[in-house]
Order: sequence, then structure tokens, then C-alpha cells
Amino acid sequence: MPPSLLFTYTACGIFFLTGLITGVWKYYHIHSSKEAQAPVYVNIAHRSSLMYSFATLVLAKFVELSPYSETVTFWSAAGPIVFFALAISTYVIHGVLKDTDNQFKKPHTLGAFTLPNWVIITFMVALIIAEIGGAGILFVGFLSTL
Repeated sequence: MPPSLLFTYTACGIFFLTGLITGVWKYYHIHSSKEAQAPVYVNIAHRSSLMYSFATLVLAKFVELSPYSETVTFWSAAGPIVFFALAISTYVIHGVLKDTDNQFKKPHTLGAFTLPNWVIITFMVALIIAEIGGAGILFVGFLSTL
């Protein structure tokens, strides 16, 4: 199995298991809360982990069908996957810290820290480029094989 496919399937499994585990975490909060609700970012971590696991499965199929070199294919898949992982990690951190119900609300906080606006903007621009760029390259590669 090529490294790009192994990496993609491994990430898919990790995201799926993260979704299942955060589902237990979400249920714990729902069960122990008077309002029967989990904190916002516990919900987001749960749902996004499941969503990203299936998105990664789509990427895996495009990796399988990629006409590009292993290097291009690997990095095209790695871009979105790394940012999926970073996003889930951020949601889990906010869920643990219960420090915000909107990470884009100013001032941007991460626990006791305040993040400058440029950090959020830079991260989001990099995320957009990596996710759309990587997935786009793999999809165009698939289309070129038709």
C-alpha cells in the first residue's frame, strides 16, 4: 500500500475513533447537565471528527485514483488532513477549557491567552489554501483519468 493511502486511511480511522470518543464525552455532558446539553465545542468536536473521517475517506478514494507521483499525491492529501486534525484539536481544547462558544469572536481566546487577530486570519488562510488546494489537486487528477 502506498504511503499516501496508508496515511489517509490511518487519519480516517483516527478521526472516526475521535468522533466516537467525543460522542461519549458529549453524552456525559448531556447526561450530567441540568439543561441536557454539552458545551458548544464538545458538540463541534464530536460532529467535526465524524465529518472529517468521511471527508478523509473521500480523499482516500481520490488518492487511490491519483495519476500523480507518490510525492504529489501524499502532500495533496496531507494538506487537508493536517488541517482537519488541527481543527479537531482546537475544538477539543476549547471543549476542555470551556473558554468560548465562538472561537472567531474577538478577543480570540485560548484558555488564559488572547491571540492576536493576525494569528486567526493567517491560520484560516492557510487552512483554506491547504484544504481546497489539496482536495482540488486530487480531484483534478481523478478527472484527468476519465
